[in-house]
Order: sequence, then C-alpha cells, then structure tokens
Amino acid sequence: MEKIITATQERKKTATRLTKNSKLFKSIINAIQEKKGENIISLDLKKIDEAVADFFILCDARSNIQVNAIAQNITDQVEMECGERPYHVEYGDKWTLVDYVNVVVHIFQHEQRMFYNLESLWEDAPRADY
Repeated sequence: MEKIITATQERKKTATRLTKNSKLFKSIINAIQEKKGENIISLDLKKIDEAVADFFILCDARSNIQVNAIAQNITDQVEMECGERPYHVEYGDKWTLVDYVNVVVHIFQHEQRMFYNLESLWEDAPRADY
C-alpha cells in the first residue's frame, strides 16, 4: 500500500496548468503529424476533478510500426524542443501511451481506439481536432 501512495504522490500534476499554446502541447501535435498520425484530437481535462492530466491527446496509426514510430518521434521531438522526457511510456503494438504528467498521449491502432473509446469516457471534456 505504501508503494501505491508514493506512486500517486509522485504522479501529481504540477501547479502550472498547460494550454494548447504551450510548447510541449504543440511539439506533441507536430510530432504526431510528422509521422502521419490520423484522427488527432485533444481532450481538455482541466475542469474535471478526477482527471489525472490537463490534456489527453489521441491519434490513430495504421500499423504497429507506425504506433511505435509516432511514440518515438514524440519523445525525440519533445526532448529536443522542450528538454523534457516522458514521466512514463507504456509500449504496445496496438496502443502506446506517452505520459508527460500534464499531457498524456494515446496512440492507437484504429480497432483498439474504437474498442476502448476514451472519447466517450471523457465526453464532458472540451474536444479539439487537428
């Protein structure tokens, strides 16, 4: 139980709230677009108390190779442009998650995105398409 509490405390959002104009946010969107990610959306979670981040960014990829290429491009571009490394990355062939604490990026193959349907879980969050 102590490990869970410690992990939760470490995961807390920073006091500074991000916007869509932040360098981190723009770098992530650009990195996805460079690798031809599709159906890119952001969900603004700032007004949702239960949310673990300020934003979720979601996109589709056509293959496991593209999922991995998008994730790698995000981590490379953000480190180069913003000097930040992800807090955590969950690699998978059909769904990869790149976590920057205030921004969590979900890269899905299309079928997994439809199955998990995160947009409907957070449908009360303002949405933007890219």
